[in-house]
Order: sequence, then C-alpha cells, then structure tokens
Amino acid sequence: MQDYLIGLGKRLKEIRKKNNLRINTVAANAEVSNGLISRIENGRTIPSLPVLINIIQALGMEVPEFFNGIPKSNKNNFIVSRKADNSIIEKEDDAKGFEYQYLFGKQVSSVGFEAVLLQVQPGSERQKVETDAYEYKYILTGECSYIIGEDEVLLEEGDSLFFDGRIPHVPVNRGTVPSKMLVIYFLFQKDE
Repeated sequence: MQDYLIGLGKRLKEIRKKNNLRINTVAANAEVSNGLISRIENGRTIPSLPVLINIIQALGMEVPEFFNGIPKSNKNNFIVSRKADNSIIEKEDDAKGFEYQYLFGKQVSSVGFEAVLLQVQPGSERQKVETDAYEYKYILTGECSYIIGEDEVLLEEGDSLFFDGRIPHVPVNRGTVPSKMLVIYFLFQKDE
C-alpha cells in the first residue's frame, strides 16, 4: 500500500468534488476535523489507515473502488517522471497568486516524497500553513521571502532552504516578477 500514499489527497479531492461534497460534510461523516481533510487533500499530511478508511466510507465508496483510481507502481528499480505528466495541482482554495506544478511523488518506507514547482506571483496572498513534512526549497528564478514562525528569510535565485514544515510558514513575493522554486516535501505519517 505504500506506493499509493502520495496519491491519496489528489484522489480524495477528485472524488469529493465530483460528488459535490463539502469538506465539512466528509469530515463530519468520517469523524475528523475539516482541517485534516484539507491537509490530506493538499498533500500536507498522510492519514493513518483507520482514519483513511473512515474518510473513504464518508465518501460513500468501498475501499477497493477508492484505490482503483490511484496509479500503481511499475515495480522497476527507478521511476521516470515525464514533463508531459507534470500537471497543475490545487492546494489551498483561498490562496491567490500560487501555482503548484506536480513533478514527482513516491512513498518510501514511512517517508513520503513529493516534488512540485511553485510559482509565487508578486502580491500573492495566503495564510501561513503547516505541513507534516520537512520541506526543501530551491529558488530557480526571482526572489521570495519565506516567513517561518516569526522568522523571515529572503531567498534569491540559486538559494535553497530546508525546514520543518510543521512550523507555520508562507512564501511572500514582494518583488515585481514571479518567483519560481523547486519544492520537495519529505512527508511523514501522522495520526489525528
């Protein structure tokens, strides 16, 4: 089942939206918080197995049906991620000026790995978020300030940053051009 873990959030959001279900409805039926559903959908945490089963049932699905929609591993010793497969993914619904492009994801033992390209527009807006992951950022173009807890650090092209995503954080682009960065999440499982 480890190969499936990274695709859970994407699959959950896809089914919830297809069935016109609100986050609070799924959360109430699964007996979890709205925040947990949002964090799973946005790739910011991985639920425990009992919580995942409750969520799947709250979607009105059987467990096998849920997993049939998640791509399966090819069982090779390597994984190739083709540019054509790098889709735009939606994270927080209330974020303005943020574009995440999915690059790669894989669950290895108890640590999940996901890579995205993030473009932060000048004047972008979002509240601080927490991610159940260690995060690595590499600035490809432009510059961007990162607020982590109460600290702020300016990152310019070629700079990188690694931090514990459980600390509330947000990137802020105070410049005049978009900032593009490679973001790698090293996710870990968390029970609620």
